[in-house]
Amino acid sequence: MIQKAVILSTGDELTSGRVVDTNSNYLADKLAEIGLDLAAVLTVGDVPERLEWAWKTAMAMADVVISTGGIGPTADDLTNETVARITGRKLVRDQESVDHMKRIFASINRVMPENNLKQADLPETSEVIRNPLGTAPGFRMAVPQAAGHTCHLIVLPGVPREMKPMMENSVIPWLRKNRGSDTIYAARVFQTFGISESGLDEAVAGLIKPEEARVAFRASFPQISLRVAVEGKPGEAERRLAELSERVRGRIANFIYAEGDASMEEVVAKLLTERGFKLALAESCTGGLIGHRLTNVPGSSNFFKGDFVAYSNDLKTGLLGVREETLKRHGAVSEQCVLEMAAGARARAGADLAIATSGVAGPGGGTPEHPVGTVCIALVGDGTQASRRYQLRGTRDWIKILTAQVALDWLRRYALGLPIGESALFRR
Repeated sequence: MIQKAVILSTGDELTSGRVVDTNSNYLADKLAEIGLDLAAVLTVGDVPERLEWAWKTAMAMADVVISTGGIGPTADDLTNETVARITGRKLVRDQESVDHMKRIFASINRVMPENNLKQADLPETSEVIRNPLGTAPGFRMAVPQAAGHTCHLIVLPGVPREMKPMMENSVIPWLRKNRGSDTIYAARVFQTFGISESGLDEAVAGLIKPEEARVAFRASFPQISLRVAVEGKPGEAERRLAELSERVRGRIANFIYAEGDASMEEVVAKLLTERGFKLALAESCTGGLIGHRLTNVPGSSNFFKGDFVAYSNDLKTGLLGVREETLKRHGAVSEQCVLEMAAGARARAGADLAIATSGVAGPGGGTPEHPVGTVCIALVGDGTQASRRYQLRGTRDWIKILTAQVALDWLRRYALGLPIGESALFRR
């Protein structure tokens, strides 16, 4: 029976701070969803004695240890040999994994380096977890402990795009099956934007009693998620979750842009495609970030006409038709300017609607009239024209990201027929 877990993240890039450990956050969320008690998260560098200590410590604390990282082809990838050494197992080459690696290299017309074969050397008695997106297989193995206890080791790649599908498709179903309880955990995540974390907490205060469900908040700039988790018998848990979700929607519907893991750009792409809208962008301070996010969504050609990145005033006038008089009288960071930018982009692209941004992202360039963080956004559509001035705070990249998020939220609201720029959270 599996009830308690430890997450083990390995790699010098994590302990040095060069890479943020997003894997542990993801795994912790997934374990919470299925009701496992997370006892600890251990992060350790690529040093043999430290890795050995971390594995032994984790195995003593938990029924299952989930490790990410350290199974690549290089000399500092030590997970497989460390697990084999501390469990007294030999490393055995898995031929199916070797064949898979060779197919991947052949598909890109590259010769496979010999050191890649190291990735197929797995501890004997382990069960392979196939990796469809990469060369390094994962594995699962049971290790007897003192007093008849068994600890299960699950080893996965450190690359998130490889690790997550393996976790979703192989590991989570196995964990659910071996939890040893007939209760299930049903959860729903609400993605929100336009309200602060404290404001969200206040908005739903008293809505759900502790005995009804567990409510958790997670701030992941620029959005905040609200998670509702219910434990119960199959059928009953889902029914209660549906009821509680309706309560949440009734209280904060104006701020919910998605349920589940959908990003703002995915939501916008779906809405624009469904409604048949063609979009053009005119970006200054965001430098193409909005277009980048939207074109990351598969099928973006169904709605996206183009992006005019007009950073200089010359391009604003020459490319988008912003009037010289507008720039002289109001400046580039003004509602008047972004309205003309959006209108110009819409006309030149032959789009149904366009959105434009201009602002002072900093850290320099601010003035008393336009301090750093001043941003103007405009949307022009068929019979619709809207503009707002915002005063944002944060570093240059935060201001750009937040501006893009506000602009995408405008598009979402426009597609849904909701008031544009309704939130006063960032208004000046």
